[in-house]
Amino acid sequence: MKGLRSMFPFLLAGSLVAQAGDQSVTLPDLMRGAQQWAEETLDTNALDALPKMDDPAVQKFLREVQQRFQGQYVVDLAGLQETARYALSWLGSREETQPYAAWLGAQMDYFDVADEIRITIPAPKVDANQLAPPRGNPPPEAVRKLWISKISGRPWSTAAREYVPQLKPLFAAQKIPPELVWVAEVESSFDPRAESPAGAAGQFQLMPDTAKRFGLSLWPRDQRFQTEPCATASAQYLKYLYDRFQDWRLALAAYNAGEGEVQKLLDRYKTHRYEDIATHLPAETQLYVPRVEAVILRREGAKLDQLPAHGSRS
Repeated sequence: MKGLRSMFPFLLAGSLVAQAGDQSVTLPDLMRGAQQWAEETLDTNALDALPKMDDPAVQKFLREVQQRFQGQYVVDLAGLQETARYALSWLGSREETQPYAAWLGAQMDYFDVADEIRITIPAPKVDANQLAPPRGNPPPEAVRKLWISKISGRPWSTAAREYVPQLKPLFAAQKIPPELVWVAEVESSFDPRAESPAGAAGQFQLMPDTAKRFGLSLWPRDQRFQTEPCATASAQYLKYLYDRFQDWRLALAAYNAGEGEVQKLLDRYKTHRYEDIATHLPAETQLYVPRVEAVILRREGAKLDQLPAHGSRS
């Protein structure tokens, strides 16, 4: 393995030369493909040679956000607004980190809503000299109301006006409600460049394994960054999740947290209802599902739980 690691720069150089004649393949495409190859072929120490962010505060913040997103309590995301704004500015100021800025920009509302939840949920009362227990999570209906209030006055973005007419026929072609294209507003603000620190990419933030599962190529050009392939794969995945869970809230929870996590909770609490597991989902997912609901309600006047199983309501 050590010898293979030492060959990595030469293999990458050879790949660049081999692809130089393909004008549709960009240098970021090649670098992402090389990183994917390294991750699949080499041990993690080989990735030390790849470009990394050089601001320790931003690195620390991104790691912390990922940890808190996967944590148990929504209020743990509160109080991160100032650090998030600094990180967003730093990431957006450098060409090589702008995909992360596109991702973080779409996440900023989570910190504000978590802070509102922190204010509205009173801290538990404890006796003197005792540690306070963690605050519980709010019921999903309360979170839905916060999101509806949060986005009620927002008009369509320029990106939404450009992409929604393109995306709806792609979703309809996969026989799922076209209103679900608004998942892209929540995931990426419709920015095709968006890339998360966890490895999700594109307007619909598909993870590499999910992308490959639904027929996308990651090398030499990552199709997650292309609107039509990414949207089609996302629609196929959402359709699969609905067919499995028979509920759009559960399908969206699985899209965000993973189908295994959702199934584990359904089994644990012996239920088939989203409401019964909502407060036990990862913190990000507890905010994600009602956020998608609120966006669809605001943009389309449609209620998520009234969308048909497949295709249009008409």
